[in-house]
Amino acid sequence: MIQLKTKDDIRRIKDSGFILSQTFKQLETHLAESVTTGELDKIASDFIYKKGATPTFLGYFNYPASICISINNEVIHGIPGERKLRSGDIVSIDLGVTFKGYISDAAKTYGIGRITDRDKELIDVTRECLQNGIANAVSANRLGDISQAIYSHALDHGFQVVREFCGHGVGFALHEDPQIFNYPAVGPNKKLKPGMVLAIEPMLNCGTWQVRILDDGWTVITTDGKNSAHFEHTIAVLEDHTEILTEFS
Repeated sequence: MIQLKTKDDIRRIKDSGFILSQTFKQLETHLAESVTTGELDKIASDFIYKKGATPTFLGYFNYPASICISINNEVIHGIPGERKLRSGDIVSIDLGVTFKGYISDAAKTYGIGRITDRDKELIDVTRECLQNGIANAVSANRLGDISQAIYSHALDHGFQVVREFCGHGVGFALHEDPQIFNYPAVGPNKKLKPGMVLAIEPMLNCGTWQVRILDDGWTVITTDGKNSAHFEHTIAVLEDHTEILTEFS
C-alpha cells in the first residue's frame, strides 16, 4: 500500500535529507587514493550521530555498516572495510539517514583520480538518467513514465539498466511501496499523486544488465566484471511541482 505524506511529513523528511546531503559533503572532502572504505564509513557515521540522527542502514536486515560503498563492478550494497581507494576507481556511495523518525535515502558515484572516458560517461549518463526520471515524476504521470525516461536514456548511450533492484517509496520506512523499476516492466503502473515520496535510483552497467550477489550476502556485482554506477535522490511529488529532498551538488 502506498502511504501518502502530509506537507509536515515531507518537511520532516527534507530535514533528514539535509543531514544526508551534508554527510555527502563531509565524505567528499576525504575521497582520495589510499583512504579505506571503512574510514569513510566511520566519517559518515560520526557525522550523522553528531547531527542527532542515525544511519538508517546500520542493522537493517543485519547490514553491518552505516553506508554502502561499491567500487567498480560492484553495483550496490558493498560493505565498507579495509579496502583502499585507488586512482581509476569509480566509487558508489549509498546512504540513508533517519531523523526524528523520518527517513531519506540517496546515492552518488564518484571517480577517484584519473578515470577512463567510458567510466566518466557512465557516471554522467547515470546522473542524467536520475534527472530524467525526476523530471517525469510529476502528478498525473505514471510510474512507467519514470522507468521509460531512465531506460531510454541509458540505452541511447550504450549502457544497460540493472533489473533485479529498483527504486521505492521512502519516508516512514526505508523501503515502502511502490517499486520504481528502471526499465519498462509488465504489471501495475500506478498514477503519481501529490504526497508520494519516492527514492528514484538508476543503476547502469557498462556491459550486461545481469548481476549476482557475493557470498557476504550483500555485495551485488556485475556478472561480466564491467563497471557500474548508481545515483539516487529522495523526491516528493507535490500538486504543482516535484521537490528533491536530498539535494547535493
